[in-house]
Amino acid sequence: MSERRGSLDALARLVSHASQQRAAVALGGYVNEVSRSAIGVRGISDKAQLGDLVMIRCDDALHPAEVVRLEQARVLVKPFDDRVMPPLGTSVFPEGPFRIAPTPHWKGRVINALGSPLDARGLLPAGTEHVAVDRCAPSAMNRSRVEKGLRSGVNVVDVFVPMCFGQRMGIFAGSGVGKSTLLAMMTKAGDFDTVVLALTGERGREVRDMLEDTMAGKLEKTIAVIATGDESPMMRRLAPNTATAIAEYFRDRGENVLLIVDSITRFAHAAREIAIAAGEPPVSRGYPPSVFSQLPRLLERAGPGLIGEGTITGIYAVLVDGDDHNDPVSDAIRGTLDGHIVLDRGIAAQGRFPAVDILGSISRLAQHNWTAEQAKLATSLRGLISRFEETRDLRMIGAYQAGSDPLIDQAVNLVPLIYDAMQQTPASPLSLDPYSDLASALRPKDPS
Repeated sequence: MSERRGSLDALARLVSHASQQRAAVALGGYVNEVSRSAIGVRGISDKAQLGDLVMIRCDDALHPAEVVRLEQARVLVKPFDDRVMPPLGTSVFPEGPFRIAPTPHWKGRVINALGSPLDARGLLPAGTEHVAVDRCAPSAMNRSRVEKGLRSGVNVVDVFVPMCFGQRMGIFAGSGVGKSTLLAMMTKAGDFDTVVLALTGERGREVRDMLEDTMAGKLEKTIAVIATGDESPMMRRLAPNTATAIAEYFRDRGENVLLIVDSITRFAHAAREIAIAAGEPPVSRGYPPSVFSQLPRLLERAGPGLIGEGTITGIYAVLVDGDDHNDPVSDAIRGTLDGHIVLDRGIAAQGRFPAVDILGSISRLAQHNWTAEQAKLATSLRGLISRFEETRDLRMIGAYQAGSDPLIDQAVNLVPLIYDAMQQTPASPLSLDPYSDLASALRPKDPS
């Protein structure tokens, strides 16, 4: 009897082990279609959701990919490494939403969009709480209000388009006009506890230049998320989301965070590639509809946190395609942000840097930064600059005579001094009081 009971117990264990193995196999699927744009997978349609992470077993390694389309009989996935081309029948396992586990020890580190270290400082420590990379913005009625001004360290910004903690500002410019340089100058502001830098779709050679030269001395409080232009669109779309999730972690700890994304346009380009690969039709200059829903969802995550928490001050570089400031992406971003700084190629050609178009730039929250006297001064100086630029052609052809209009005469005398006072380079020391510096530049010089 005991031998029979022992045999039955052994058989039960074998059946249980076999059923567990079948369950484990049933959790996965297999590749049934491979193309340059996406990979078709069968067997996981009822276990995966749009945006979930899956692992493809290929070449004795697991390669991450994301679900970009769900169908009844199959799903389409797109690998984060677009060089992965698995053979038919390759195993695929769903992993659920992609999550990261930030800690304060991440400060000073350089990582990729998947949260893997790119520097030579060893493994990245994991925190106790895993957060989803794609999160919802805080509830509008429960967020703190934006009320406290800050100093960016760039005089032309602090005087004419001042910013506040929790504001989201865009820097709009064509290629080669100085967006990255201006962003780097703004990272020197000392009012932030943490800086999160997302370099998305930029040139690979610029990464070390930005980190080791322009941001020298600030790296101990900076976390850099890198996805260069040669990486897959999956990595380029993920990098700003990963950077924003890291910024949200520090904001929830009560810190004031500076989030810089260079550039948000490359994020839109990557989202366009992925959406078209998933079968979405283009609707506006080649952009599918989902791009215009992803942009505000990402941008709204920055800003003030819940009452009692910190803030995320977001600065987003917007690459204006063909110098057309009304292209669909630029227009959508401009309508979502709390202000915009416009860089002009003509101003850069004159040798004025930063090449900020003062008349074309605006901060929707400037009233929380300016005092009444500063607001009056900035408004009056804008008026002088407007008259100076409006009459430039008239004065160039000699059609204007000095003394005809006292306001134009004043603009001719003062605006060049204003332009000179606003010039800065990354090597320039931070100004403690830009208004005093401007007043000194406009003060009449002693003839003696």
